[in-house]
Amino acid sequence: MLKYIHKRIMVLCQSRVAGTARRAVRALFAPGRSPGRGDPANIRRVAFVLGLMASWSFLCGCESQSPPETRSADAVSSVASHKVAATENSPSLVLHEGDIVRISFPGAPSLNSVQTIRRDGNITQDLVGEIKAAGLTPHALEQQILKAYGDQLVVKEVMVTVQNSTFVVYVTGAVLRPGKLVSDRVETPLEAVIEAGVDPVKSNLKKIVVIRENVNGQPERYNLNLDDLLKGKPTAPFTLKSMDKIYVPEKFTWF
Repeated sequence: MLKYIHKRIMVLCQSRVAGTARRAVRALFAPGRSPGRGDPANIRRVAFVLGLMASWSFLCGCESQSPPETRSADAVSSVASHKVAATENSPSLVLHEGDIVRISFPGAPSLNSVQTIRRDGNITQDLVGEIKAAGLTPHALEQQILKAYGDQLVVKEVMVTVQNSTFVVYVTGAVLRPGKLVSDRVETPLEAVIEAGVDPVKSNLKKIVVIRENVNGQPERYNLNLDDLLKGKPTAPFTLKSMDKIYVPEKFTWF
């Protein structure tokens, strides 16, 4: 409302100045008068009005230029924090073994905990026991936790925040860079072997072995043929789990 009134006042003032200028010019160049022999009073009046109009135009131009929008440091910090939180709990983020999650209950702080997803893919919560977490998004895990507690929670609200998400596998054998590979997402066997460095002379991609510990701590072996995968042949899908060991044997050569 104030901006509207201010604008109307400016328009009114401009119209009045313009009207005064027109009257002064008509008086100066009225019939029977020539510009060279005009009334000196009229000439001074026109000069005054023209100067006034020039000053008014300058002030209006300055008034119409609004200053650029600025943000306080707190506002910028708040936006940055929101972006970080959105990245950590992105809808596409899928939890896996080894992830560390913070579970918060606004209505029951005594149940708050920090959990590491175990090799069996589960976490353990007070009062309800085992809950499957691996393979779920943080939002889906929240729903699973609420379902497990049921009527035990007065406030039906829980928040799952990922504190650390690292995917670790070990590659050994006939590769250029054997050792530990750390990623922020689940990798395929082919991606892990390529990252470790394929030796075109020694690496035998037809007989890859993945060694994995089961929930009882016993090793399990899986044989993969990555050579068929590279050639585009149909192969059974295989998903690595964190802490898997990948062995790349050496090609057998005849001398």
